[in-house]
Amino acid sequence: MTKKVDLKLILAIVATGLLSFCGVIVETAMNITFPVLMRQFNIDTATVQWMTTAYLLVVSIIVPISSFLKRRFRTRTLFVTANLLFIAGLVIDAIAGNFSMLVLGRLIQGLGTGIALPLMFNIILDWTPDQQRGTLMGIGTLITAIAPALGPTFGGLVVSGLGWHWIFILLLPLLVVSLLLGLFSIRQAAPTVKAGFDVAGWLAIVVVFVGFTMAFSHLQQLGTQPWLVIGWLVLGLIGLAAFIWFTRRSKQPLIKLTIFKTRSFDWHLLGFFLIQINALGLAFILPNYIQLVNGKSALLAGLFVLPGAAIGAIFAPLGGRILDSFGAAKPILTGSTIIALAVALFTVFGLHLTGALILVLYIIFMVGMGLTMGNTMTSGLSQLNVKQQADGNAVFNTLQQFAGATGTSIVSAVITLVQTQASGSNAHRTALGSAAALGVLLVLILLNLVVLINAMRTRKA
Repeated sequence: MTKKVDLKLILAIVATGLLSFCGVIVETAMNITFPVLMRQFNIDTATVQWMTTAYLLVVSIIVPISSFLKRRFRTRTLFVTANLLFIAGLVIDAIAGNFSMLVLGRLIQGLGTGIALPLMFNIILDWTPDQQRGTLMGIGTLITAIAPALGPTFGGLVVSGLGWHWIFILLLPLLVVSLLLGLFSIRQAAPTVKAGFDVAGWLAIVVVFVGFTMAFSHLQQLGTQPWLVIGWLVLGLIGLAAFIWFTRRSKQPLIKLTIFKTRSFDWHLLGFFLIQINALGLAFILPNYIQLVNGKSALLAGLFVLPGAAIGAIFAPLGGRILDSFGAAKPILTGSTIIALAVALFTVFGLHLTGALILVLYIIFMVGMGLTMGNTMTSGLSQLNVKQQADGNAVFNTLQQFAGATGTSIVSAVITLVQTQASGSNAHRTALGSAAALGVLLVLILLNLVVLINAMRTRKA
């Protein structure tokens, strides 16, 4: 098979990217609506974050089987299934009359995104020449990175003018466009094979992510019900041990554990995980801070983060081009240093973040993200051989979603914990909780710097 960048490849990336774009834009648009949902359904911060956590948890459970799905089913069949599932989830949320129904719609959207998300990167890996891979991965990242740029503003506009149900209704035409583009452009790179499905290994993965996600989502109860948190953590660890045990004995494992024998890949993966925790953690903190602490509208909350997210989206393909031209170390280490600086400044000013300050610091943060995020994945996958890359892609995309659920759960738990223990107005208590959550993100992003330096040291050209 001759690898070349042609119109059908670009359209296939756009089609699969639009589906991932819709998943992210719903996520970031709904972050803006959390204060509205909390009032309408009479729920607290820890409960409302399940809008994001439940979705990301389902995606985390589905993405690990992407390597099996790629071998077993045609790419176009997977794409159509994912698209129709996402449309069904949007329709359920559009007519939802209670919070449980809202979460159900998000769960079904998670099924669609879980199938679709690895498709885009698998298509790039299958059809793109090595010397252009960084740029194409950057374009793929750009499509999904535009969503955080538009999501908060889109959510603010819709909530202010039409109501939150319209967030889901207005995305339906995009899904139709995505479906038509995919039907025209998605091709099959390799014949399918009747591969067996490792049911025991997959059930173990479900236990892993449910255990860890539930533990993180109950962190605010660590002081009053420590055994609840510890119990869920233990369940997650049991699931992890079971997954390793089943995988080593399976003839056709979901993910071949041999990929983890490559040290540089492992360092890249850990760095990617820590970066994503920060990205989703900030996406939760900032819109709520602007509304609950600064007393601004949902629309303004979106507008304050729009410039930074837009610039980050622009820097994604630029960062990929830099990697293709100058290697991985320059964009990745420069970007991760910029991220650490931005999070440090967010933490220092955590109690006094004005809209203008958030706007400036988020621009700095997203420049770093544009240089680092897609390149860390590209560089990490380059450390694996061709046969291992589908497994590596599955692991990267799984950890990206799990990191999102983890980041959202951790920061919401920290904010809720501080809110319940502090005194003063709700705005003051939210500011204190946000400052504490930013401090946690700072520790993690400083650790990320050490991790990515090790990734570059052990990296094979």
